[in-house]
Amino acid sequence: MSASVEIVRYSPDWPAKFEAEKQALLSVLSPWLVGEIQHVGSTAVAGLSAKPIIDIMAPVSSLLESEAAIASAVAAGYSYYPYRADVMHWFCKPSPDVRTHHLHLVPYGSELWLDRLAFRDALRKNQALADEYASLKLRLARQFPDDREAYTQGKTPFVHRVLSNVRPEKSNAT
Repeated sequence: MSASVEIVRYSPDWPAKFEAEKQALLSVLSPWLVGEIQHVGSTAVAGLSAKPIIDIMAPVSSLLESEAAIASAVAAGYSYYPYRADVMHWFCKPSPDVRTHHLHLVPYGSELWLDRLAFRDALRKNQALADEYASLKLRLARQFPDDREAYTQGKTPFVHRVLSNVRPEKSNAT
């Protein structure tokens, strides 16, 4: 699963790429969706540098009830990988080596669902926070250019700090 980490400047095309993929996914995943498909991750935050991969989070009622959606997503060009299979069904498109999209089927209202939206929204509302995150991501990309997992782990303390401020119940749970 490890791949190179490339951070690029924000592209104003990212929202349109999300919308196009969202429309394609609606026809494929509609039997399992229980809410609106969301654009998450750094490409969902205007002006934020990011890996040029559109992160898409689709709400399902449960992982068990959405297992059949895996075959539909694969038929739509996604590669399934059981990454964090206890909290989501995870896919990349078109392949693990060349990624333009990540698709996360996540139970609606779960901690992961709430955290991803809260983090995205916090960055959208606070430019200083988004700038701090961009600096961290650039530093981590230089430090771990060929280790995506280490890059992701390096962001974890920042993400937890942001979430503890925007979802105070999170800081009491640990």
